[in-house]
Amino acid sequence: MKTLILFSTRDGQTREIASYIASELKELGVESDVVNLHRNADIGWDNYDRVIIGASIRYGHFHSSVDAFVKKHQRALNSMPSAFFSVNLVARKAEKRTPQTNSYTRKFLLASPWKPDHCAVFAGALRYPRYGWLDRVMIRFIMKMTGGETDVRKEVVYTDWQQVARFAHEIVQLAAK
Repeated sequence: MKTLILFSTRDGQTREIASYIASELKELGVESDVVNLHRNADIGWDNYDRVIIGASIRYGHFHSSVDAFVKKHQRALNSMPSAFFSVNLVARKAEKRTPQTNSYTRKFLLASPWKPDHCAVFAGALRYPRYGWLDRVMIRFIMKMTGGETDVRKEVVYTDWQQVARFAHEIVQLAAK
């Protein structure tokens, strides 16, 4: 069987994390498929023995399709071992890097009909040169207010790849329901 890794990304960092998780799983002898949640049509749930969903935050919210997907597929998601990870810049601060201390993730999990068996929060990436003018200005303003990088010529990856690897190893331990 395989692990299904679904992702919702804005600027690509969540996709990179999902791919990294897949490579870690492969090293552990676990096959996986990495699928863009926004481009999926029908999922053959019977082909998978566990599922992981990763989603990024932009301006305090996950993409609306994440919530719609979870509501549509809650029965399948709740019937198999599952995990969720969120990616956001708030998590660049270690004290905001858990589901309990990251307000965006906590809010999502409390409101969600899906109850994943395992959750994590990863710091994302700041990619000023790739943003449009308005996003660059808004994100720079937020970074200034929160003590982050404000040089709009820079790209900074805050993701702790060792944390991501640990998460992948923990996923393998999820028992069948």
